[in-house]
Amino acid sequence: MSEDITIDDYKKKLEHFCSYQERCHQEVINKLFDLKIKSSEHELIIVHLIENNFLNEERFTNLFAVSKFHQKKWGKIRIKNELKARKISDYLITKALKGIPSDEYEMTFETLAEKHWETITEKNELKKRKKFCDYLLRKGWESELIFEKLDKFLRLQKK
Repeated sequence: MSEDITIDDYKKKLEHFCSYQERCHQEVINKLFDLKIKSSEHELIIVHLIENNFLNEERFTNLFAVSKFHQKKWGKIRIKNELKARKISDYLITKALKGIPSDEYEMTFETLAEKHWETITEKNELKKRKKFCDYLLRKGWESELIFEKLDKFLRLQKK
């Protein structure tokens, strides 16, 4: 920390950082290191952010899960892995995933799978299957759902 910048200046800077977008603790810690703030002052700043409701891990987790599901059409596996990478607790991850309505989850999967199946122009059936499965697995959808849907498409195709 340079001499002319006080801890209050850093608190304001991090308040703005957290106001601009929901943040998790790990993102704030990374920012503290980027700003080259002494490690001894990290806890003080984080406590200030939590006490003033700028930093709330549960709020971040819930918002992250719902927004990635709605905007990027991610499945629960991808959401869970991304949250784990941000060092979010299993308890908060489980709670956030329960916040995604199961009927909406299934409907989103159905729509996404059908759209993607229709857009694959591959003529080789094995390659088409692989492209379909890889895409949905990358998006974090459960393999049972994917293989059930693939089986359904293949049965319809043979009719």
